[in-house]
Amino acid sequence: MKIGLFGIGLDTYWPQFPGLKERLEAYLEIVENKLAAINPEIVNAGLVDNTDKAFAAGKLFKTEDVDIIFLYVTTYALSSTVLPVVQRAKVPVIILNLAPEAAIDYASFNAMTDRTKMTGEWLAYCSACPVPEIANVFNRTGIKFQQVTGMLHNDDVCWNEITEWVEAAKVQHIMAYNRMGCMGHYYSGMLDIYTDLTKQYAFFGGHIELLEVEELVAHRKSVTTKEMQDRIKLFHQTFDVQPDCSLKELENAAITSVALDKLVAQHQLGSMAYYYKGSGNPENENAIASIILGNSLLTANGIPVAGEYEIKNAQAMKIMDSFGAGGSFTEYYAMDFNDDVVLMGHDGPGHIAIAEGKTKVRPLGVYHGKVGSGLSVEMSIKNGPVTLLSVVETAEGKLMLQVAEGESVDGPILQIGNTNSRYKFSIGARKFTNDWNSYGPAHHCAVGIGHISSKIEKLGALLNMQVVKVC
Repeated sequence: MKIGLFGIGLDTYWPQFPGLKERLEAYLEIVENKLAAINPEIVNAGLVDNTDKAFAAGKLFKTEDVDIIFLYVTTYALSSTVLPVVQRAKVPVIILNLAPEAAIDYASFNAMTDRTKMTGEWLAYCSACPVPEIANVFNRTGIKFQQVTGMLHNDDVCWNEITEWVEAAKVQHIMAYNRMGCMGHYYSGMLDIYTDLTKQYAFFGGHIELLEVEELVAHRKSVTTKEMQDRIKLFHQTFDVQPDCSLKELENAAITSVALDKLVAQHQLGSMAYYYKGSGNPENENAIASIILGNSLLTANGIPVAGEYEIKNAQAMKIMDSFGAGGSFTEYYAMDFNDDVVLMGHDGPGHIAIAEGKTKVRPLGVYHGKVGSGLSVEMSIKNGPVTLLSVVETAEGKLMLQVAEGESVDGPILQIGNTNSRYKFSIGARKFTNDWNSYGPAHHCAVGIGHISSKIEKLGALLNMQVVKVC
């Protein structure tokens, strides 16, 4: 992910106020170094102080294919030196209104006897001056922008906000180049999860590869005995394999897990959605029935997998995982009005990297609502702050992001071989449920650790997507 950075000034000032340009360039270098500590790929166009440099900077950013531009306002500058840069680059722009210090030293400033030097000193603190002008021009020319106001130094609020913008831009970049595999078909009759794939491209970019279950079956046939045995060892290292899990089932799951890795490598997948109803083809049905452990490993290793062909939720899981929060497949399980919590979870793969303790592997005699039987995972999300995210397809035909923050709390869960947790929300279980449902999301969502709604809101701004925060 590349960040475009430029500062702005007015070339008329330089001969009038000796040393001002060099001082402002030093401030710009500080900004570059701080940004580089967050994301090393910086394309710095320098201090743009006239329209010729503005056009050159716009061409540079376009040529370098930057993902986001940070415009550092060092002092007053003409809007004509700003507009060509962002018009040509056509990427999101963040205005940095950063003062060099918390305040001017008024006593020292007013003690100066040279009025010209006083003006030059004032101009070094004048970053706020042209921001309304820039905002006016951006609005009138249809350029969306964000702004951060603060200080170059000793301002954690400001720099935490800038860091979140960089992190959001990284996730936007990841989504733009992500390759999602869709294996099988939709769960028949589950109307809320159906989506327009072209709409996913329109909002997120990336690529969607439609896969056949037979591809997974073909890879299963190429798995060696050693690969299978090594994968069983990995299962025992990673999971808490329960004693009632048979060796035959472990071998079957191991073969499928290795085959999944080969399928992912073949298509360079960064996420996946899958479902297979089954029609009597034993090889296909066996591959899908033995898929949960392998998909849980993939999910924990940056390739989130959503069951029931939930493409929108695979996108939500990828977003959460790209923010470093995890992103496990979940839905309502039950309400606990005694403890004022909502029980949520799902059958199939879970994000075992964000589990509370070691994830258990249990044999299931039946996959409820699905074909087959086999091994499944049972886990809860780590106790502590969590964020829920849903990619919602609206009645107007757009996509929006729906988010809520809560807590994963300790307490009894359903020991049924599924992922499931207890969640408490600041607005209470009743109001959360009503408010969450009111926006019409699908019945699935992604849950991750930490409170990251502010980052998701910034991602929505970069993607030009509405973001609704429930709590």
